[in-house]
Amino acid sequence: MELQKEILHGRLHGRWYDDACGTAFALEVVGERWALLVLRELMFGPLRFSDLKAALPGISAKVLTERLAGLEQAGVVARAVLPPPARGTQVYELTPWGLMAEPMIQEMGRWAARSPIHDPRLPLSPVSLMLSLRTMLDRKAAKGKSADVGFAVAGQEFRARLEDRKLPITREPVAGAQIVVRAPDAALVAATIYAGVPASDLPGLVIEGDTKQWQRFAALFSLPPKVG
Repeated sequence: MELQKEILHGRLHGRWYDDACGTAFALEVVGERWALLVLRELMFGPLRFSDLKAALPGISAKVLTERLAGLEQAGVVARAVLPPPARGTQVYELTPWGLMAEPMIQEMGRWAARSPIHDPRLPLSPVSLMLSLRTMLDRKAAKGKSADVGFAVAGQEFRARLEDRKLPITREPVAGAQIVVRAPDAALVAATIYAGVPASDLPGLVIEGDTKQWQRFAALFSLPPKVG
């Protein structure tokens, strides 16, 4: 647990690069393997250790424990206990400073998507899908438009409320949304939004509500063109 040792000895900033640049410091905080993806998964609210492990199937319990400890000591992540009815359940959540990392994650995603070797067919977590919507929204085209869309994807539920170029997304039940998108896998939703695959051609993907409104909503998102 080298990151913890460095922090405890007061050497978080400068431990790798000995460089005052903010970019160097950011890498020292979230540059460890998996660290930034832990931040990503916590972006829409607190999660239990087991939830994080399930969202990042390639990470070992040991490494996840180390990353959470390091991020907590750096002031990015905090532990909390849920109120009733989940009394006593320990969760991890982003601090106010940790939440400020969203624009950085968005810009990294937008930049990476332009690479010709980026493969959008790889596994995708529900949180990644939700962040991609906030990242890839065509805000000019969204001017004056509104929609209330619930996403029930791979056991997680989110609510996206488009209102005149703003798209807040919260982790909450989909009941009551104008449109509800249900899918066992986030990649199915990405395929219909970004690749234009008809929902009827994607087994397991179900669109409930006004399908024409859903099509207008989905048309507001697109991946940036590739370079090179």
